[in-house]
Amino acid sequence: MRKVEITGLNTSELPKLTGKECDALMRKIRDGDTGAREKFLKANMRLVLSIVGRFAHTQENCDDLFQVGCVGLLKALDNFDFSLGVRFSTYAVPMIIGEIKRFLRDRTSIKVSRNIRDTAYKALKAREKLLESSQSHDPSIFEIAKELDIDVKEIACALDAVSEPLYIFDNVYSDDEDGMTLLDQLADEKNTTENWTENLALKEALKEIPEREKNVLMLRYFYGKTQVEISNATGISQAQVSRLEKNAVEKLRKQLA
Repeated sequence: MRKVEITGLNTSELPKLTGKECDALMRKIRDGDTGAREKFLKANMRLVLSIVGRFAHTQENCDDLFQVGCVGLLKALDNFDFSLGVRFSTYAVPMIIGEIKRFLRDRTSIKVSRNIRDTAYKALKAREKLLESSQSHDPSIFEIAKELDIDVKEIACALDAVSEPLYIFDNVYSDDEDGMTLLDQLADEKNTTENWTENLALKEALKEIPEREKNVLMLRYFYGKTQVEISNATGISQAQVSRLEKNAVEKLRKQLA
């Protein structure tokens, strides 16, 4: 994963907490200790940094993503139920990711209707709800559609409409700084360099073929006509068509050899 650097933040100075220290701070936070709350939030900025790293392939400034992620961290702490008996990070990660994704969705350059955007927002909220309740797997689009009682196709179209566009020079993998880009994978299997070279050579060779023979070749191989059909179309015998075709093919072979 690409290292994230935040302006004005020395990540080496962020405190690291053990499990016991986290539990102790949690108890103090529950009792209203603002100092413990501040220390706990500062320690969990590492969690925000790790999540921001997942979005390093986007065009957004990491400082902005970090600030948005911290908002998600605050919301997670404010809404965390201490009686659940689960790790805070388990609860906070989807909250932080959701906050960043909402930020990116609202800033997308592609404008969509309010109805589609609302459907997408409901789908993302339902996903967060299902993720929190299951805590075992990422909810599928079918589960989200069932939760909202909305057609799967409508959910898929809404999420696709608000998704962030990809850039052809983006790296395929977020941690692959100097590796393959999306453009590298958009290969044209038909118009390869080899095919292009062969087509160019054929085009030049055809210039050396007499017009009558060239017309037979075009009708025979480019338009898929039979020798009989060419004979009927040109008013010459099939034997002449065969001879013209044979002469043209021989000349092309010599030109391309």
